[in-house]
Amino acid sequence: MSDQPDTNAVRDYLLDLQDRICRDLAAEDGGADFREDAWERPAGGGGRSRVMEGGAVFEKGGINFSDVQGEKLPPSASASRPELAGRGFRAMGVSLVMHPWNPFVPTSHMNVRFFIAEKSGEPPVWWFGGGFDLTPYYGNDEDVIHWHRTARAACEGFGDPGETSAQLHARLKRWCDEYFYLKHRQEPRGVGGLFFDDLNAWRFEKCFAFMRSVADHYIPAYRPIVARRKGLYYGDEERDFQCYRRGRYVEFNLVYDRGTLFGLQSGGRTESILMSLPPQVSFRYDWHPAPESPEAELYDRFLVPQDWLEEAP
Repeated sequence: MSDQPDTNAVRDYLLDLQDRICRDLAAEDGGADFREDAWERPAGGGGRSRVMEGGAVFEKGGINFSDVQGEKLPPSASASRPELAGRGFRAMGVSLVMHPWNPFVPTSHMNVRFFIAEKSGEPPVWWFGGGFDLTPYYGNDEDVIHWHRTARAACEGFGDPGETSAQLHARLKRWCDEYFYLKHRQEPRGVGGLFFDDLNAWRFEKCFAFMRSVADHYIPAYRPIVARRKGLYYGDEERDFQCYRRGRYVEFNLVYDRGTLFGLQSGGRTESILMSLPPQVSFRYDWHPAPESPEAELYDRFLVPQDWLEEAP
């Protein structure tokens, strides 16, 4: 960390990012728009939550901007980061989850965030984090390869000294595979993408530029998949499987997700924090897919961390 962060530039970018993603996804849906709730946090800061429900393509989607401040961090956060003791903090970001009606359209998640902790007379402690990941219900090679190819493109031009863009992508893909993993199920949540956190080893402008690159590649990664799959026929069997698999999403968000846990522990707005949860979910006791079924293929071929670009041209 060698230069002064421009928090106003980060905030302006994130607000514009939320606007652009809402516009693009509402256009792809074609039947509904996002409604906005602007909110303030009593302890400092606020945000604007935008939610779509009952659209033509998306059963539910949430895109949240938040900029929260506080005089001290929750004990769970400060205990693991002693350098933050006695510092005020500011955390801002855009986080989204889109849950489609059609089981052949994957659920997608994206989050980018900036954190800064300051104390009079001392340099600030700051970092960026974020990424995006894909959660299909019925796997499709074309979609998954496109998703990972776009994730690789987001890394072009970046990397640590001596690290190529391809190596950076491989590192962040592996980080994503490890992060979005349900340990109690011994099962990935989806097919991954990119994930990074605590990014401050580069100068501020480079870190900020990389966060922007990741965020700006989300729509090119996701929207073509939605466009290809949203008109496919599905029946009750596919819908039932989608609702069952959504249960894994709930489990991950409530047990492991750092953003969810930080938001709840720091007194954030509960409705905004939990808006990522799917509207319809089912849980079944000890259910297993029929062998060689399309549902089994998801587990056998797609919920297996692998290099999806190895064979891709």
